[in-house]
Amino acid sequence: MKTCHDLSTLNWSLSGWTPHLWRLMQTLEIGAVSSAEFQAIPAPVPGSVQRALQEAGLLPDWNLAEVSRECEWVENRHWSYETLLPDTLFSAGKRFRLHCEGLDYNGWVFLNGVEIGAFCGTHVPHTFDLTPHLKETNNLLRIIFDLPPRWLGQFGFTSQVREWKTRFNYAWDWIPRFVQLGIWDALRIEVTEGSELEEVRCTTDADISSGTGVLRVAGRAVSSSTDRLQLTLSKGERQIREETLPAETFQTLGFAWQSLPIALWYPNGEGEQPLYTLTLTLLNSAGEVQDSETRRVGFRHIVWESCEGAPENADPWICVVNGKRVFLQGVNCPPMLPNYADTLPDAYQKRLALYRDLGVNTLRVNGCGFLEKEVFYDYCDEMGLMIWQDVPLSSSGIDNVPPDDPLSIAGVSAILRSFILRRQHHAALLLWCGGNELHSRSPEGYGVPMTTAHPLIGRLAETVKEYDPTRRFLPTTATGPRFYADAKDFGKGLHWNTHGPWKLWGSMEAWQEYWHADDALFRAETGAPGACNADIIRQYAGEYDPMPITDTSPVWRRPLTWWVEVGAFKEEFGREPNTLEEYVEWSQARQAEALRIAVQACKDRFPRCGGILLWCGHDCYPCSANTSIIDFHNNPKPAALALQTVWKSPAGQGEAHHGE
Repeated sequence: MKTCHDLSTLNWSLSGWTPHLWRLMQTLEIGAVSSAEFQAIPAPVPGSVQRALQEAGLLPDWNLAEVSRECEWVENRHWSYETLLPDTLFSAGKRFRLHCEGLDYNGWVFLNGVEIGAFCGTHVPHTFDLTPHLKETNNLLRIIFDLPPRWLGQFGFTSQVREWKTRFNYAWDWIPRFVQLGIWDALRIEVTEGSELEEVRCTTDADISSGTGVLRVAGRAVSSSTDRLQLTLSKGERQIREETLPAETFQTLGFAWQSLPIALWYPNGEGEQPLYTLTLTLLNSAGEVQDSETRRVGFRHIVWESCEGAPENADPWICVVNGKRVFLQGVNCPPMLPNYADTLPDAYQKRLALYRDLGVNTLRVNGCGFLEKEVFYDYCDEMGLMIWQDVPLSSSGIDNVPPDDPLSIAGVSAILRSFILRRQHHAALLLWCGGNELHSRSPEGYGVPMTTAHPLIGRLAETVKEYDPTRRFLPTTATGPRFYADAKDFGKGLHWNTHGPWKLWGSMEAWQEYWHADDALFRAETGAPGACNADIIRQYAGEYDPMPITDTSPVWRRPLTWWVEVGAFKEEFGREPNTLEEYVEWSQARQAEALRIAVQACKDRFPRCGGILLWCGHDCYPCSANTSIIDFHNNPKPAALALQTVWKSPAGQGEAHHGE
């Protein structure tokens, strides 16, 4: 029988090395090598190198102004995670694999002093065969992290990106450089005697006319010709359906159930979110369990319709769930922390519950980030928060076109395939997207979004068609003829799914006029900046005074000054802010009104407009000013509370709100 052992419960140590010096050492006992520059300290797994160092008193609080720079030296060492594997895990006649869901980013795995494999890539799991290198007792496992790539940040050349590590860690307009290293997701040893299930995946659908469910399952069964596969769908103690078939039949044809008596899953605000458990059990001829897999699923039917009045050739942007048109409203969702390896389930639950309670129904996981952990998807299933999942590709400002060499095409399509295999069973998963803001420039200077004509984007479309054909694939976002919706071109049918604006210009009246004239079919990124709460600004100002508010202040240029609007304050009042509190109150009220106008205008146009997602939802770093609507301490800014009223109101109210 296949069994899995969670390695997070073991005692792990972490030591830091001058690069490659550890290769010269012969002593491999935990913590005994005196040549390590940083002697062994306790290290949680999963967890980041940075968090372990901070808890040992070796790193300062990187959230304080300017202090993140003092942590950058971590990137210039090799880091070795070590643990003794319990002897009780191992017995003769079985095979043992180390399975790593998330390693960030590259390095080597050693067992008892022998290199058993190398790894490279944050976005895919890595598996290593331990069996040939095991001893009878005292098996020492080491996972050693090499130096990470030097630069993958916001500014540069997308076409030159060849290293598939989370880019936001290298600095974005909402976070300074903080390059995470470490074991960021689950780590386990898999024990098998031969027969097992591999790459189990499933999709669900619903027959709206009958209100019944459809379940399709595929995968591989490594088994003998006499093995059988038992499939059971249940809800709690209640069994919905069960069936047993030859394992060979499953491997060849997969499996499908029709007309399942289930309740439909709905997005937040539209209905309930009933979830069911699918269990696959591999049995030998004697009825003994060889392996089992479970997936939690929900049943819903999603199609896309054209917006009313849309150009004939435009993409469809009305999402129809179980026969009901749904206005997509929500946020682009950054990672919870820069050191996202250390995000605990409780933090996910609190943040996502806040989004649910505000009335959000859609979260976009941006291409500068990563595939969120399974627990994130689990909570979104439970709360009705639909997930728009990007592939880890993003614009770079100077050049925003994806690479087109064969290795990059193969590498990114393999990442997307892995994403699909691991997450496609989730009811909350809405669509796949080829990446963030991938576009070229027209001779006139406007952005032209990528299409499937680009070889890498075309391969991603083929990957979704092969492995998850019931879900929508977007080449990128924005999509359509134009990246940005320019007011002078309203009414020309050029604005399908657009990005921007991210900042209020001129008067609030001019902003309102723009949004009431808007003709975009969808807005996947829009924002307006607002200051953080004054107490948080002071808490993380470190040795610096938040006043006066200037472009050169370390408190206000963390990491960029794009979102500081003290100039607009001075234009309005003819003076500098007297206090931090005065500026914060003005800034937050300005953000709240700007976002209320934008979201209300889009929602009033439904179904001529399919939805609007804000950049961004929350701070993962205590920015003094940002476009976030939830601050670093998980408190809603006034903008979030203003939007709650809009998000919980009916869509398609036309001109009712335009006079406000």
